Amino acid sequence: MTAVVRMKKDAMKYRLTEIQAGQAVHREVAVKTLYQACIRGQWENIPGQPYQAKALDVGLNLSESPKEPERWIKVRLLLVRGVVHGAKARAGKHDWAVFLTTDPHLAPQRILELYALRWAVEVYFKAAKQHLGFLKEQSNHYAAYIASIHLTAIRFCRLVIAKITHQASGMADIRQKLSTNARQISFGAQLWHVFRAIIAGALDELKTLLGEAVTQVMETIERHVQSYFVQALQLDPRTLRLEAT
Repeated sequence: MTAVVRMKKDAMKYRLTEIQAGQAVHREVAVKTLYQACIRGQWENIPGQPYQAKALDVGLNLSESPKEPERWIKVRLLLVRGVVHGAKARAGKHDWAVFLTTDPHLAPQRILELYALRWAVEVYFKAAKQHLGFLKEQSNHYAAYIASIHLTAIRFCRLVIAKITHQASGMADIRQKLSTNARQISFGAQLWHVFRAIIAGALDELKTLLGEAVTQVMETIERHVQSYFVQALQLDPRTLRLEAT
């Protein structure tokens, strides 16, 4: 498994190997020292991206304490800064970030492409927690948690399909549209209960004139209204058959 992570500009030491007088000399330095010694003034443009970067292959000690034997592995550090346009001619001396990968053969452009995939994951979990009911079920059963994870993923996939189908500009737009429709349908269902009571009261006054037909009229009206709500929710058999094909 190849790791691509963003590192802090802290005191963590990396082993820098330099050739001096024909011999390899090792130094353990922090990333800020690496920047001063090897990176500053040597930025290279990344083709097709608004960034400048410089890759540096160093060693990283994986031992967790000084008492453990040292376990050095070769890693690639990528120091990156944005290319600033406009009033500011160049990025400041602090306007850079550092990434690390355990694959020292990855090109700078590929490292940034892989790390950028993380954003889609962050967007998914933010939407899942805020809008898609992720782990909101009122249950302590493990099976409920598993079901919640899968149901959330299904809801997200449905939003993606709706976004593509309706050519929406973003996930938020299509979610807002669906939420508005759902609220309108819910409000309409509540309003129907009020109208039903009014219609039923009016038909009761006509019972002496219409007789048993009053019941049939009320049942017919209610059947048509319920059919409308079913179609509005796209749960009618015809719509389900069309979606299946």
